[in-house]
Amino acid sequence: MTEPVSSAAVPVAVCQFAPTDSREGNRDRIAALTADAAARGAKLVVFPEYSSYFVNPMDATLAENAEDLDGEFVATLTALAAEYGVVIVAGLVETASDAAHVRNTVVAVRGDGLLASYRKQHLYDAFGQSESDWVEAGELGTPASFELAGIRFGLMTCYDLRFPEVSRTLIDQGADVLVIPAEWVRGPLKEHHWTTLLAARAIENTAYVVAADHPAPIGVGHSQVVDPQGVVLAGVASDEGIAVSVVDRSVIERVRETNPSLRVRRYAVRPR
Repeated sequence: MTEPVSSAAVPVAVCQFAPTDSREGNRDRIAALTADAAARGAKLVVFPEYSSYFVNPMDATLAENAEDLDGEFVATLTALAAEYGVVIVAGLVETASDAAHVRNTVVAVRGDGLLASYRKQHLYDAFGQSESDWVEAGELGTPASFELAGIRFGLMTCYDLRFPEVSRTLIDQGADVLVIPAEWVRGPLKEHHWTTLLAARAIENTAYVVAADHPAPIGVGHSQVVDPQGVVLAGVASDEGIAVSVVDRSVIERVRETNPSLRVRRYAVRPR
């Protein structure tokens, strides 16, 4: 098992892959990509939304293939995290409160177990899609985050990116990095929306953004690591692939000293 990073800088990898309706196949693909990312030095490995199971269009098989947080998918992530000495973030189709729906959940897992979980709050009922037909929205509450090497990482998902309040609540809880698993559906201008919003969330929060999407033809791809000034440090195009970069606390501190926008703002976020 690789020793954990001890300095205030964390190598991170975004793994862009296309989950399918084979839960076993998805786990195998995640294992291979985790091995590759760890070999490149990554200590945080981020996978897309719906990494445990995905069908397009969505249908009743989502609920049939949902798992609990102590199920096979999270157990596999935990074993991989232990083997490679990394933290893994990935999207899970989680069992919901009724048999007809699922929860769209993101989990962060270390070798000794679950660090954090987040249930998607804003469902993708837009651009002709209706995620709420199949997915139960997560409750508003304490933002989900975890710490690695002295840096705090906050969790959000896909369509949440269009709502700056979500990222701001994470920042208000001390997040330095926004981690965003996604299945950003292709369509007119959607690549532009995705990349623009990733940069905007980084700039307005003076925080890193680490975002992993599905590749084409369903997703737009363009998984990225974006720095606190909105500069893309590493990324993938539209095919499957891995991009690796580093998030560095000293960079966050320097940017926030130069641009103290978080400190001087005059509005807070309140749920409704």
